[in-house]
Formats: sequence, structure tokens, C-alpha cells
Amino acid sequence: MKLNAFQKTAAKAAGVVVFMGALAWAAVPMYDWFCRVTGYGGTTNAATSGSDVVLDKTIKIRFDASLERDMPWEFKPVQKQMEVRIGETGLAFYEAYNPSDEPVAGTASYNVAPFSAGAYFTKIDCFCFTEQVLQPGERVMMPVTFYVDPEIVGDVEAKYAKSITLSYTFHQTPLPEDYAGLALDEAAGSATN
Repeated sequence: MKLNAFQKTAAKAAGVVVFMGALAWAAVPMYDWFCRVTGYGGTTNAATSGSDVVLDKTIKIRFDASLERDMPWEFKPVQKQMEVRIGETGLAFYEAYNPSDEPVAGTASYNVAPFSAGAYFTKIDCFCFTEQVLQPGERVMMPVTFYVDPEIVGDVEAKYAKSITLSYTFHQTPLPEDYAGLALDEAAGSATN
């Protein structure tokens, strides 16, 4: 079967569309992997314990919070900034409040500025590691435990950072299945009463 010029052009165009779709599909995981490996884009590291080395040099850590559009929570850092020694374990809190009349689930995305410091900002424990569910009217304090890796002082760009800003944005996510089932059970129970 021989294709005419129109069919060849259509086949090439379809191939380009499929190829571009595959690139778009792979872009997010590849970019995420790249950022985690290099610290680019303010992506942080994670550790199970604090640093073994604590330097006499200090650095200021600033905290920022925002919400995705239509996220019904209130969300803010408890403290706007703190100063820690490089390598010292720090503990900061963010406050979240659900003023709505229904449970709301959310996950936090984060970044660090300046980007060059992202690879040296290490989280030991963070509310951003798991999905959060707040009940109606619930207010919680969410901790983040972190340290700034002492290797930052040897980095050509990052060693000049006088402060690091840790920013979180909460995004609404679907309720976990156990909450959705609980809500249905409660609704059915109140309907029978």
C-alpha cells in the first residue's frame, strides 16, 4: 500500500504529536529527579538524623506560607525567621486552620531560595512528607525539623547566602478513602436518625 502526499504528512504530524505527548508526560518526573539530584530549583534534601558537624557560623532561616487558589485553609508560619548555626538542628512550626464545615485534605509543596542553597537545606522531619487532613474547625501546629549542611561553606555560589527562605504552598487533595467512607457512613447514620 502506497501512501499519497496527504497521508504521509498526516502520519508525520501524528508522529510529532505522539512524540511531544511522550516528552510532556516524561518531563515532570525527569525534572523532579533532576532537581532532587542537583538541588536546582530549591529542592531540599532529606535525612533521618541531624548533622554530625556544627559550625560557629550562623545563617538566618526565613519562613513563608501560601495557599493554592480555592484551598479553604488558613496557613502561616508561627515564626517569620530564626537564626541557626550551620549544621545545628532547627525546629520551626507552621499553623494550619480549617474554617470550613467539612474535612479537607492537603499536601504541601515547597522550595528554598536562593536556589543554590536548596541542596544544603536538609529536612529531618516535615509535615510536607505526608498528606494532612484537617477536620472542620481544626487548628494544628505542624513542625519541620531541619539543618543546613556544613558543606554549604565550600560551595562556590551557596557559601555567600546570608539567609535561606523556606516556602510552602498547600494544595487541596482528595480525601483519603477511609475519610470518604467515614463521611458516607456519617451521612447515612444521620439520615436514618
